[in-house]
Amino acid sequence: MRVVGIDPGTRSFDVFGLEDGRVLVDTSIPSDEVASNPNILAELLKSLRPLDLIVGPSGYGIPLKHISEISDEDIFLMTLVRPDDVKIPVLVGLSRVVKELQRQGLNIYFIPGVIHLPTVPPHRKVNAIDLGTADKLCVAALAIHDYSTRHGLPYEDVSILVVEVGYGYNAVMAIDEGVVVDGAGGTRAGPGFLTAGGLDGEVAYLLGPMRKDMLFRGGVKSIVGAELTPEDFFKMAQEKAAVKLAWEAFMEGIEKNVWSLTPVVSRVDAVLLSGRLSRVEPIYNELARRLSRIAPVERVIGFKAKSKEAAQGAALIADGLAGGFAKKLVEHMRIREAQGTVLDYIFIDDLKKRLLSRGA
Repeated sequence: MRVVGIDPGTRSFDVFGLEDGRVLVDTSIPSDEVASNPNILAELLKSLRPLDLIVGPSGYGIPLKHISEISDEDIFLMTLVRPDDVKIPVLVGLSRVVKELQRQGLNIYFIPGVIHLPTVPPHRKVNAIDLGTADKLCVAALAIHDYSTRHGLPYEDVSILVVEVGYGYNAVMAIDEGVVVDGAGGTRAGPGFLTAGGLDGEVAYLLGPMRKDMLFRGGVKSIVGAELTPEDFFKMAQEKAAVKLAWEAFMEGIEKNVWSLTPVVSRVDAVLLSGRLSRVEPIYNELARRLSRIAPVERVIGFKAKSKEAAQGAALIADGLAGGFAKKLVEHMRIREAQGTVLDYIFIDDLKKRLLSRGA
């Protein structure tokens, strides 16, 4: 069984593959390179043939769908970029890659985000889009498998909170009895390294017409007002007031989001940390200190690969969809039963009808 998962990250497209559970490929390509030449990704995938199944870069997610069936409307629903808006490399790359891969005829499936899952009750979806994008669902799948394997538990005994601390966005997902029951994605969570997270409605109003690039601003780097790497974040917070302000907003934002999801699970056996910034030791240590008041804190180990956890989780889902060792996980999470669109639960100005009627 040879499968591949793709994670379209803010900085890079990570490609991770498994052959009968062993690492087949583990690499990344800068997002701006993919945006300018989407054929790079297609050529890499073709060089790995034969492949049983690929989970493609799915953005905000759509119900499980083969690439041969993907329409322009599907691409819009995966990227949520208005035709008149500015171009973001990762999103331009995603839409161009989908069209290029479609032309190549590869066996690729696109997967849902958290909001599409039947395991999330409808009332938790009201006026929400980002409960966790498709890549965050991949992280959740990896975390469930990881915790189950390490602790010798069946999937139905896994009740955890998963925290993704990425370069651009943070997200938290609630896992109860091995299924995702709720989440807070990056644009609804607290401040991230790039993003402001959930904006006060009055701030959104005063900003005027929102552009997509605004969702990549307002976080740690904007607060600091200067170049800053995740590796320098802790050290600089001890020296400069603006960085200390960003540090506290970042940490407490994650902490509050994790606490906010505790009422929706029957219990919390552990909090699992994932993502680019969780690999920075001072950041991990501070989050572990804060979140250990909820439950023991662990890292998502995955396949001990260079690729981000989302790419590893995508490969795991690909294996399950193809009938491999992860089949039971995919069935338990009810990924095949996903339905609807990310716009179905917005009850403001009939947004879905207005956007789709404009040919967005």
